[in-house]
Amino acid sequence: MAWYVAAPVAPDLSRDLVTAWTVRTEGRHRLVPDGCVDVLWIDNGTVWVCGPETSAWSFRLPPGTQAVGVRFRPGRASAVFKIAAHELRDRRVALEDVLGSRAHRLLAEQVGYAADEAARLRVMEDHVRRWVAEAPVADAVPAAVVRMLTRDIGTSITALADAVGLGERQLHRRCLTAFGYGAATLRRILRLQGFLELARTAGDVTGLATLAAAAGYTDQPHLSRDCRAIAGISPRALVAEARAGRLTGGPYDQVSRRISSARSAGRPLALVSG
Repeated sequence: MAWYVAAPVAPDLSRDLVTAWTVRTEGRHRLVPDGCVDVLWIDNGTVWVCGPETSAWSFRLPPGTQAVGVRFRPGRASAVFKIAAHELRDRRVALEDVLGSRAHRLLAEQVGYAADEAARLRVMEDHVRRWVAEAPVADAVPAAVVRMLTRDIGTSITALADAVGLGERQLHRRCLTAFGYGAATLRRILRLQGFLELARTAGDVTGLATLAAAAGYTDQPHLSRDCRAIAGISPRALVAEARAGRLTGGPYDQVSRRISSARSAGRPLALVSG
């Protein structure tokens, strides 16, 4: 049985969440930055907010540990949690530090009492609904940035800023608040996720140079530099881990897959905003 299983989210949450997921840990796994923020419950009763990452990290929990979680779309969690994403960058913090002890206790207890994994995910989604209902109106700029990068991962920062009617410094500040880092970093992260999705589906016969070009890299050395900086290992090693099922992170079904399919087909593709 797979250690990590993605699950579709309820339609009314599709503008806020990329996916839900369940985990039964087995061995060590690498988490690769994906532009998202996760909320996860672990069966020891803790609930964590995993902020946006800029580099990969590995984890190991006791054998048999169970967890469930939801993954917010890039740029969405900052509005829902009413916190600047850069305050969570490269951090895993208890939910009580973000939403308070009552929110933490209610979620931990209700998920813990749920009968099975599907019920646990329904409880998680119910809590997300309440958080979303209480959230302020989302800034439209982050969603526009993600849409443009999904259509063309090579879009320049100048073009992004012009498209949303901001100066480059203003855009950087808005992206720091929404994503935890600037648009250039988001672009690097989404491009690597696009490469990973292509590598998963292309098969062993497709060379790294071909995959790099399809994902939007200028050449294979460009891929190697970004991969080592973000994932901490070479592209070949990263692909091997992905195909062996030892990776997590990645809004594959909603962002990276669309980037990679658009690039490989040579056509633009819009992403549902949210």
